[in-house]
Amino acid sequence: MRVTERLTARHGALLVVDMQEKLLAAIPDGDAVTANAGRLARGAAMLGMPTWATEQYPKGLGPTVAPIVEQIPERHSKMTFHCCAVPWLVEQLYSRHIRHVTLAGVEAHVCVAQTALELLDMGFRVQVPADAVASRKKFDWEFCLRRLEHAGATVSTTEAVLFEWLGTADRPEFKEFSRMVKEAGPTAQ
Repeated sequence: MRVTERLTARHGALLVVDMQEKLLAAIPDGDAVTANAGRLARGAAMLGMPTWATEQYPKGLGPTVAPIVEQIPERHSKMTFHCCAVPWLVEQLYSRHIRHVTLAGVEAHVCVAQTALELLDMGFRVQVPADAVASRKKFDWEFCLRRLEHAGATVSTTEAVLFEWLGTADRPEFKEFSRMVKEAGPTAQ
């Protein structure tokens, strides 16, 4: 896959990482990140893209927040920080011939970053919308995005991702995507 290849819905998937109550309560931009991850999940569903979510140690960190549960009812729990240790998820990526994965979630510099690096090592392209990931500290978020971009991930925004997935204004989903973008609230980080 070329670095310049557009990351359209056709060969892509969305992975929402650890959007759990206790984690988000400690993140200043938790509401904005939740809203953006929700928009990505809605857009992916409308385009028929595979969408998955994980929970980091749910017994201690609580369940996934309601807006994400509504969009992604099935979530896989994990103890490792990266999501590629969930065998079912890796099987899905390969069996569906996924070429690129868009990541949303928390914490950017821990679970999201480690997942992105694992996926890159496995040969997948990785896209990280900066406004759909967050950390407790802006400093960690900032350097995480720098590191991921340097490692080969595409750092983008929720709006850019949605329209890149869509590809054209000729699609019937265009009006709904436009509505989702207009309803965007405060910017994360």
